[in-house]
Amino acid sequence: MKRALIIGASGGIGNALAVETARRGMRVTPLSRSETGLDITSQASVDAALAALDGPFDLIFVATGALQIGGHGPEKSLRQIDANDLHAQFAVNAIGPALILKHAPRLLPRDARAVLAVLSARVGSIGDNRLGGWYGYRAAKAAVNQIVHSAAIEIARTHPHAVLAAMHPGTVATPFTADFVKPGTATPPADAASNLLNVLDGLTSAQSGGFFDYAGEPIPW
Repeated sequence: MKRALIIGASGGIGNALAVETARRGMRVTPLSRSETGLDITSQASVDAALAALDGPFDLIFVATGALQIGGHGPEKSLRQIDANDLHAQFAVNAIGPALILKHAPRLLPRDARAVLAVLSARVGSIGDNRLGGWYGYRAAKAAVNQIVHSAAIEIARTHPHAVLAAMHPGTVATPFTADFVKPGTATPPADAASNLLNVLDGLTSAQSGGFFDYAGEPIPW
């Protein structure tokens, strides 16, 4: 039986991914702050949680992330930039996934195809940015894209069949997006999870390190 590790499994997308991977016949290991005490902003917490796992995993999905942290929403202008808010955005959306990726070489199989995906966002695209604003969130997502891309290059040297990808799930109906979308216009989490997994199923090692949307289309860096 194939194995899936879902990090952030108590969130809207993470929970849907855990349910969908199980429905597809995978044995799921879920990790999250609320259910297993994993704090991705703490290196000690990440190291302890992942060191306790025995691989290999056929799928690792880092489904963590935050747009509003500590009640602070995304910046609308330069004058709203705050150092503490920037630190918080990077801790959750870039540094946390990087701490998890540190363990990827041990948790992925060396001689078989495996996928490691990290939730990103289209607003992390520099080339696609036409509106500005949202400085901390945009910058943190651009940073995690670079981390995934760099990790893919390194991991390919020892895991030639591995596929790493930064994934944009679209606008999904979760508490994460509730303050920013009109009711009924966002994708249900179950559909988003299915879309993401379908795209990952079709990626090859030649595409490792890429940034893709829920339909499988590449997104500009």
